[in-house]
Amino acid sequence: MTIKCDICGSEGDCAPLAVAPREEEIALCATCRKGAEGEISDAPHWKCLNDAIWSETPAVKVMAWRLLDALGGEPWARDLLDIAYLEEDEREWAEAARIPSGETDEATGHRDTHGAPLAAGDTVILIKDLNVKGAGFTAKRGTAVRNISLVPDEPGQIEGRVNGQQIVILTEFVKKSG
Repeated sequence: MTIKCDICGSEGDCAPLAVAPREEEIALCATCRKGAEGEISDAPHWKCLNDAIWSETPAVKVMAWRLLDALGGEPWARDLLDIAYLEEDEREWAEAARIPSGETDEATGHRDTHGAPLAAGDTVILIKDLNVKGAGFTAKRGTAVRNISLVPDEPGQIEGRVNGQQIVILTEFVKKSG
């Protein structure tokens, strides 16, 4: 019997991998295994995550979330993370062992208004009302912005979705949540 990769569905050279920190295993092809180990960059192969994130198998959904999180700098991955739904225990499991994305707070220097380091995927709270230029609305103080992404080479800027629109936010106007 041929084993299929639980993430992309390819057949052949698939091997089991435990989805840390739990012992539940999924079958991964060589490409998906490399991604799970941190060797990931945007490529057509990862469009398979559009299906994997909706899997009914929690371990597959958790790994898909981690891969999307590691690709967080890509707009399509951010958009998919924004609409993906994980139960609370699945989200905790997914966040327990994130895949390194190269977007670390030490490397970028992104910090909130209180100096707390920010990382891709964090949730922040707006600390003042912000007029969103060109969008015709005001982002209200206290609004939670989930799954932020860091603007490369601009430590004072992050991106996030507010009122259904992706906007750039200055880090001086946010505080890290949690």
